[in-house]
Amino acid sequence: MYANVIIDISHEKVDRTFQYRIPDRLIEVCDIGMPVKVPFGRGDNVRTGYIVELTEEPNWDPDKIKEIIDVERNLISAEDISIRLAAWMKRQYGSTMIAALKTVLPASKKQARQIHKYISLRLPEREARDLYNECVRKKQKARERLLKELIDNPDDRIPYEFITGKLNVSSQAIKSLSDKGIIAIESEEYYRKPIAADGARYGKKTLSDEQQHIVDTVKRDYDEGKRDTYLIHGITGSGKTEVYIALIDDVIKRGKQAIVLIPEIALTYQTLMRFYRHFGDRVSVMNSTLSPGEKFDQMERARNGDIDIIIGPRSALFTPFPNTGIIIIDEEHEATYKSETMPKYHAREVAIELSHLLPDGAAVVLGSATPSLEAYYKAKTGQIKLFELNKRLTGGTLPTVEIADLREELRAGNRSIFSRRLFELMEDRFQKDEQVMLFINRRGLAGFISCRGCGHVFKCPHCDVSLSEHRGGRLVCHYCGYEQARPKICPECGSKYVSSFRAGTQQIEDEVKKYFPDAKVLRMDADTTRTKGSYEKILGAFANKEANVLVGTQMIVKGHDFPDVTLVGILAADMSLYASDYRASERTFQLLTQAAGRAGRGEKRGNVVIQSYQPDHYSILAAADQDYKGFYEEEIAYRDLLRYPPVSHMMSVQIQCKNEAEGIAFATKLRAVMEQKKIPNVVYIGPASAAIGKINDIYRMAIYVKADDMDILVKLKDMVEKYIRMLEDRGYLKNITTQFDFDPVNGF
Repeated sequence: MYANVIIDISHEKVDRTFQYRIPDRLIEVCDIGMPVKVPFGRGDNVRTGYIVELTEEPNWDPDKIKEIIDVERNLISAEDISIRLAAWMKRQYGSTMIAALKTVLPASKKQARQIHKYISLRLPEREARDLYNECVRKKQKARERLLKELIDNPDDRIPYEFITGKLNVSSQAIKSLSDKGIIAIESEEYYRKPIAADGARYGKKTLSDEQQHIVDTVKRDYDEGKRDTYLIHGITGSGKTEVYIALIDDVIKRGKQAIVLIPEIALTYQTLMRFYRHFGDRVSVMNSTLSPGEKFDQMERARNGDIDIIIGPRSALFTPFPNTGIIIIDEEHEATYKSETMPKYHAREVAIELSHLLPDGAAVVLGSATPSLEAYYKAKTGQIKLFELNKRLTGGTLPTVEIADLREELRAGNRSIFSRRLFELMEDRFQKDEQVMLFINRRGLAGFISCRGCGHVFKCPHCDVSLSEHRGGRLVCHYCGYEQARPKICPECGSKYVSSFRAGTQQIEDEVKKYFPDAKVLRMDADTTRTKGSYEKILGAFANKEANVLVGTQMIVKGHDFPDVTLVGILAADMSLYASDYRASERTFQLLTQAAGRAGRGEKRGNVVIQSYQPDHYSILAAADQDYKGFYEEEIAYRDLLRYPPVSHMMSVQIQCKNEAEGIAFATKLRAVMEQKKIPNVVYIGPASAAIGKINDIYRMAIYVKADDMDILVKLKDMVEKYIRMLEDRGYLKNITTQFDFDPVNGF
């Protein structure tokens, strides 16, 4: 047996491995991810490396391959855990080890440290005054200013920037005095800190009985050595963040660290401030707006124990803390927790695996007002512990929700974006100087085709998803490949108003200004939030009541707390309902519930208007009632019937090829390879064209495989990978790439 070992994992050289023979005495103990001692280089210096692959095939002459010296049995470092986690991700999600390593080793190449310089006086005060008087006599103004500052502050070190800036002393003059031994220049390295925040620290808040029960249960489990996974299902405004803070407080007192994952950059600032005001500068943040130097420094601060808490999106999960004690995933239902690049991992699953790999284990806490079906299904089947928070603690009550039937609006001659009820409530709020949020559910913009007369949506007869409009007047199912011509007349009511719904934030902003010329409107979408700090600027302006209307996409409805918002208008609620995705109903319910939760969070009562062409759909009715359990029961029944996750599992084998016929032939062969196993109760669909069948002249297609047991899908993936490697060794597949996605969250 041979082991491919990575020696230097300084993040830039992770694609270089070295092969070693495994001695017979170590064959039983060597495994992927394990640290080993190996002879390295011409001098055979003993170095520590990590096994990234086991094989029976030598890469070159076996007589020249060196042997592993021993296994590092007592070494359990952050890097060791990261390597093991990468190995698990490679096996679980289908990926190269290199791609998995680059995912879990987050910081890129080493960045130069920042340096502060300070200047102090080296002479006794009398000599310094004599020198000062000489500078005055010789009219050496710069030296005079510098010496006076140093004499007036003999015990202080004066920042270099102050002397060159405020005192206007040149660097040459400073160097001259330093060379003569008159002053001392000291340099200190420091970490870049991405948090620029002032604000009074505040202590613990008194928790409600519901909140305290959660904290006490987790602490008791921790005391007993249990490291479980918990789901907090709390309505919007129920105080989940205060529970997180109390749990982190306890973990830090135990000498451990905490990772807090959030789904959107838009949440970073608000969430961060709540933690920062409680824990001070022991908190840091990781997100895509940081410079490479800032990212590198946060990883170093974590390694060195200078911070206890990291907050960020899914990549923050790989922070190299020496002793992580708790991992919190807020808004765990969010699709952004699923990676769309290889390995296509889900942060929730990786967090649970990481908690098992840590020497003392870690608690994993999931939180959401609208939990993913996966998390809630695990809670209902006893795999994780469930907590409920049913009381709103932000001072407000749940808003009054109304559904506006856009079919009725059309019949009444209203072709405006706003229903009559929403228009009436907006007028009322502007008169009262209260704020309004208008949310456009824009996901799946060019997606479904519907009848504006009766609301009928054109769906695939073989799958419970809508047909998508393609060029050339075709309606296509992205799951089984079924297609039909785009009809001109609705088959249900005979109406000629058959079209795809198109609306955007810019159009809504223009409509608000048209009907309410005195309204001050802010818009928040991908176009207005491209620059660093733009999220905070827009949200800050709205919080300060510089505008009375905030128009935006889903980024405005997640986690924000504006007490003066008393009206939320949800425009085209069913736009995401008929995307070509079996999760469409779940996503629609989650978005509508989150959006409705923004209204009435202060003392004033809130109203929500949901505008829909399908007002009787169960996801819209459940969202209007804020009835998660009712929605879950209906949706899980459909998933069970159609064998979709979480009741069953699904693997998407994704093929991309420059030649369409070649790609289809290869995909067909892969399906045949899997079917040879004749595994009972496995369902194969496709090959079918991807949602976007061609990008940059690359054709895309997929095979979908359903099975009740995830291990079966992983074994099928292993079989496909082995078959692909065999073809690659023979020089085939130069123009074809294959990827795997398990329980896909986003379409391909």
